[in-house]
Amino acid sequence: MNTGLKEKTQEEGGSRFAERLWRGLKRTRAMLFPDHRVPVRGGQVPDRQLLDDLEDRLLQADVGVAATAAIMNALASRLTAEGGDAQSWQKHLHHVMAEILAPIDKPLVIPENGVRPFVILMAGVNGAGKTTSIGKLAHYYQARGGRVMLAAGDTFRAAAIEQLQSWGERNRVPVIAQQSGADSAAVIYDALQSARARGTDILIADTAGRLHTQGNLMQELKKVRRVITRFDADIQIECLLVIDAGTGQNALSQARKFNEAIGITGLLLAKLDGTAKGGIVFALARETGIPVRFVGVGEKIDDLQVFNHEAFLAALLESSS
Repeated sequence: MNTGLKEKTQEEGGSRFAERLWRGLKRTRAMLFPDHRVPVRGGQVPDRQLLDDLEDRLLQADVGVAATAAIMNALASRLTAEGGDAQSWQKHLHHVMAEILAPIDKPLVIPENGVRPFVILMAGVNGAGKTTSIGKLAHYYQARGGRVMLAAGDTFRAAAIEQLQSWGERNRVPVIAQQSGADSAAVIYDALQSARARGTDILIADTAGRLHTQGNLMQELKKVRRVITRFDADIQIECLLVIDAGTGQNALSQARKFNEAIGITGLLLAKLDGTAKGGIVFALARETGIPVRFVGVGEKIDDLQVFNHEAFLAALLESSS
């Protein structure tokens, strides 16, 4: 399996992926720049009113108070130090936004010679788009030569098992499942045994959707995490939290609580195409520092994209693709 994912994803799909991301950010871009351009009057440095308007729109797009303050303060400093006209204004805004997003631009890299299977443990609240994201992830890695298996660890809902099995059939990958109500940790342990016996590269394990405030379910998630480690202490685990991009500032609470429970190593921002509040990525970057691994920019099976902060900002700030 070729695991140089960062280099590969930057080269593959170029304009096609850029166009999908641009479409996916359409609503957020319209929220930030309703007139389809950066707010400049007469080609000069923006006045106080325009800066105030920008600050309001950043907050409305769920950029968050802390991240908005950081953007506006840094922008004011650059405009004071360097000045700004119609051309340099967008460059300044791009620069200060990039400073916030660059630290979380860390694509998931699966070591070529690491212990197998590599485990991606999926977590998230109900309705975040977790199971659909699993199907897209399976397609993503299979398309890159990975041998993938799915584990139906969401045993709370029979429909969740059926949905995952459907994704398995669609991707032609095996799915390890038990009956509804079975112990989630036991299902995932069985999947680990099967994956190792079959020489599987990546095991993507579903878990029951839960509210981050439900202590008993968070304990169950901790148990799943422990079982994987007991299976093999050297096994590598990506704890991937799926967040609905339209969730707003509640996404911060989700990230913090799940991180406390199992140590979140990456985020998957789903449903980015369906919200005007995609600015939550700035809040997540500023407040948690957890890498954003993937973004969902559409409903098709291949509409899952590796997060790249430069591509994200280009789609957010440019008026045309």
